[in-house]
Order: sequence, then structure tokens, then C-alpha cells
Amino acid sequence: EMARPSLYGCAIILMVFAQILFLTGVEGKMFRPMALTVIYALIASFILAITFIPALVALLIRGKVKEMDVFLIRLVKRAYEPLVTRAIQWRKAIVPAAVLVFIASLFAFVHLGQEFVPTLDEGDIALQAVRIPSTSLSQAQSMHLELEKAVSAFPEVAFVFSKTGTAEMASDPMPPNATDTFIILQPRAQWPDPMQEKSALIHRIEDAVNELPGNAYEFTQPIQMRFNELIAGVRGDLAVKVYGDDFVAMQMSAQEIAAIIERVRGAADVTVEQTEGLPVMDVDVDRAVIARYGLSVADIQDVVAAAIGGREAGVVFEGDRRFDLVVRLPDKLRRDLGAIESLPIPLPHDEFETTNMTATTTATFRELPASRAAAFLPLGSAAKVRISEGPNQISRENGKRRVVVQANVRGRDLGSFVEEIQAKVAHVKLPPGGWLEWGGQFENLTTARQRLSLVVPASLGLILLVLFGLFRSVRDALIVFSGVPLALTGGVLALVVRDMPFSISAAVGFIALSGVAVLNGVVMVSCIDQLRDEGADVEPAILQGSMTRLRPVLMTALVAALGFLPMALATGTGAEVQRPLATVVIGGIVSSTLLTLFVLPALYRMFAGSRHRVVADG
Repeated sequence: EMARPSLYGCAIILMVFAQILFLTGVEGKMFRPMALTVIYALIASFILAITFIPALVALLIRGKVKEMDVFLIRLVKRAYEPLVTRAIQWRKAIVPAAVLVFIASLFAFVHLGQEFVPTLDEGDIALQAVRIPSTSLSQAQSMHLELEKAVSAFPEVAFVFSKTGTAEMASDPMPPNATDTFIILQPRAQWPDPMQEKSALIHRIEDAVNELPGNAYEFTQPIQMRFNELIAGVRGDLAVKVYGDDFVAMQMSAQEIAAIIERVRGAADVTVEQTEGLPVMDVDVDRAVIARYGLSVADIQDVVAAAIGGREAGVVFEGDRRFDLVVRLPDKLRRDLGAIESLPIPLPHDEFETTNMTATTTATFRELPASRAAAFLPLGSAAKVRISEGPNQISRENGKRRVVVQANVRGRDLGSFVEEIQAKVAHVKLPPGGWLEWGGQFENLTTARQRLSLVVPASLGLILLVLFGLFRSVRDALIVFSGVPLALTGGVLALVVRDMPFSISAAVGFIALSGVAVLNGVVMVSCIDQLRDEGADVEPAILQGSMTRLRPVLMTALVAALGFLPMALATGTGAEVQRPLATVVIGGIVSSTLLTLFVLPALYRMFAGSRHRVVADG
């Protein structure tokens, strides 16, 4: 009696969880092990159900056997029988009401927020402090020491440590003006107020460090920071990438976009990539002057390069080892513009014999021997030397220049946050040939949604084919399949009640829920069809089948709901990912059970004929 429905039910569950195996990227790595575990366990349980369990029953259950319901089941059946009878009688009202509830859940789903993966509370805080590009390493350390003192003063903080610039193992290259600070917090039980939200503590720390001048801050978590860097190349939850050719125009557009994002609710730590502000020494050669002395720009550049950067002048040997001998100005003179302007530029020999040197040039080199004084020209006479601000960083991606605006999201879901920003930046004028791309976790959310939009419909189509193979009836297959959308109604309403946005974790819950909903429908409809095949009329068969399958349906719902209940109420590390999945499954199981017990009998009676059901043997 149960072999055929069990086999097809197992196949449906396998196909449902097989959808998760097609997820790629971060979401695939997170949920694929869960799907494989369920698939392997389900295959093993089916084999045991048709082999070990019957053998165990034959060994342990002997003598006269009488099936009896416990008191609670008898009580439930006594209350269920008149209700299902009325549901069958009022089918023309029950079925449209269920459809209206489903439409309402679709409306609620559209207005649900969206995020890629719920943010895990790691227990600690990562704080990045960025200063102007010209900040030296020693100055950055001095400024950051004050920041560490301010943060360490909070009683919730256990200790603070930082790293500035690029380490010897340059896996995370950073300029000297940027510092990563790791704030390790005390156990929550040791906080002055253990009930204080972590976000409130971050706001307090932010208010304290904002009083220190010269720093721009970005708050995140250590693992989350690395996670965002690996998947999107930026540290923030959202990255707006401005592409183009005109770097100045791109920078202006990026600043305008950043100003818009700062005014959007939920925006935090809005920063624009530091593309300018690095102090550089600018040597502007006067080509007319050097032409009179027979010099070229390369002659000037060679002297400046040797003085500032160094030039190989020979080789030093120590035994079997040899080292390049490099000459350059001492560090003190390299920072002295006056000394740089006095660099002697050697003149061509023939030009020295035919050119009259100016009084200024001769006076500059009075200390040289008279025979050589006129053979050099000071750099200050041939070029203007000054310190100016130049490009700090020019980033490229896919062969195009790129400027990134990044931001974190607090107290709001990522999906609606990005949608609002996209609507507001639509009027921003981009440079000719420029365009925008949206990265960060939002990019992963978009990719995952696109893959789910292909995988889920294909899987649901296969489930419908399996149901048709089981019942050999399009009507019965569609009746059982109606459990999928109506079961999803409970998952959506559960997210709304718990004020949770839609995420990939919730999507996995919806996938798992669809299998449970179909399985309950298979159990109910197969029993009704069997009774009709034995000659029962439609309504008595529906009523008897519903009463017979009440206990299996309730047991399936209770086992699944109680199994997910600890996940739904979890508060420990990782609970943020578990809660949406469990919430969807529990809410969907409630609506699926109501569907199976009341709506499905009404739906069956509405579309079933009054004659006996005749099915070919096979």
C-alpha cells in the first residue's frame, strides 16, 4: 500500500534538495553540504523502510494486533471530522479563500527586504582608520595610538591591536596611511549592560573616535571584512564602481554618488577610493632654456633619477659575493628642495666652449674649481622644482579605469537599500563612455537570484512530471502540486511576522519546504484514490481518506517543525543564518498542514467527478 507513494515521495524530496547542489559561489559552499547530508540520509532511510523495518515488525510484533489511536489522536479526529466535512461542503468558498491568501503572500513577498546572507555576529569589531595619503608611517602610528587609547577605555573592550601599512608577507597590501584595528570584546556577561545591542556599542565607539581629528573610519567585523574582500574586492557591503577614461570626471561622479548614498537611510561608512592627494616632487623642465645649452629632457631626468632614486655606479665584491653599488643623495638632502634645485647638470663640452654663462649660473658654483665651474648648469636654472599633489591610486578592472564608492548597511536590508540608491543615482551624469556596476554582497545576491530563477522552475517541472507518473492523472498531479505555492504562503508570512528579509538562507528553506508540502499531498491523495478504486463514492472516499491520513500528516508536520524549532530560536554564533531557514520551514509546515487537511479535500471534491475512478492496471 505504501511502497509506491513512498518511492515517489522519496524521489520528490531528492529532486527538491538536488536544486541546492546547483548553487555556486558562496551560497553553494554554505548549503551544499546540508543538501548532500539530507540526500544520503533519505536514500538510507528509504532502504531501511522497505527492508529493515518490515523485518523488525515481523520479529517483534506477534500475536493478535489491533490498531488503536492514543487519546490525543482520538480527540483531534473527533474535532477534525466535522471541520473537514464543512470544508468539503463549502469548497467554493474555501478554495478561493486559499487563492486570495496566496496572492496576499505574493504581495507581502514583493515588499520583503532582501539580503545575500544574514550578517553573522562574530563577537568582535574590525575598525579601519584611513588618513590623508601624505601621512607618514610614524605619524600614522602616533595618531593611531590615541585612537587605541580611546577605544580601550570602553569597559566592553578586552583589548585592541592594530596593523599599519603592508606586512612583510604582503597578502594584504595597504598604504602607510591606513590602519586595521581589531577590537576584541569581553564576554557579554561581563558587559556593564549585557542586554546592550552590539550596534549600540559600535555607535558609542564611533562617537568617541570621531572626536579625534584626521581620520576616516569604517566599522565591520574581521571575518566579514575578509569575506567581502575575497568575493568583491572591497570591504563594504555595497560597492558602486564607476568606469571610464576621464579620471577627473570619474572622481567627480564618484563624489556625487557618495553624497547621495550618505543621505539614504541605513548608509554607514560611506567612502570614496583615495585616488589623489599623494605628495609628489614635480620637476617642470623649461625646454627653451635647456635648448640654448644643448641639453635634452633626458639629460635632466637622468640626473634627477640618480639623485632621488639612485643609480648603479659599480659592483662591490666580498669573496664570492657581489653587490651593486648605488649612489644617491642622503635622505636629508632628498627632502630639501633647495638642495635639489642646486643639482649640477653637466653641459655638453662643445656647448661649454661656445656658450656664455650667465652671472647667476657662475655665482651658483663659485665653490667649484674655475676650470670646471662653467661646465655645469644648476637644475633650478633649467626647471621649476615644487611639491604638488598627484594621483594616489589608479585602479583598473577589465582594462578600464575604475573608482569605487563603498558603503556598509546598518539597520536595513541590502536589497531595498540598493534599489533606493539606484533610483537616486540615475540622474548622475557620468563621463563620456563611462558606466556603473554594483558590487559587494549585492552582486552575489543578484547572481544567486539569477541561478535560482533557472534551477527552481526546472526542478518544480520535474516534480510535476513525477507526480503525473505516480497518479497517471493530470488532475491529481495538479491537486497535489497546489500544495507548493500554498505552503510557501506560510513561509512568507512567518518572515513577515519575525521581521526578517528574504535571503539565500530563506530561499533554501523554501526549497526544503516544497518537498514536505508535496509529500503530505501524496500521502492524502493516494489514499483517497485507493478508496475510490475500491468502489467508494467521491465524498465518502475523501472523508475516509482524510481521517485515515490525519495521523501521518500531523506526525510529519510535528517532526519537521520540532526538528527546526531549536534553529528558529537559536541565539548563539551562526544563528543568524539558521533562523531564516527554520522560520520559513516552520511557517510553511503550518500552512502546508492546513492545506493538506482542509483545502486539499475541498480542492479534490471540486475537480473530482461523481463517478467511480477507473485506473488501468500497471
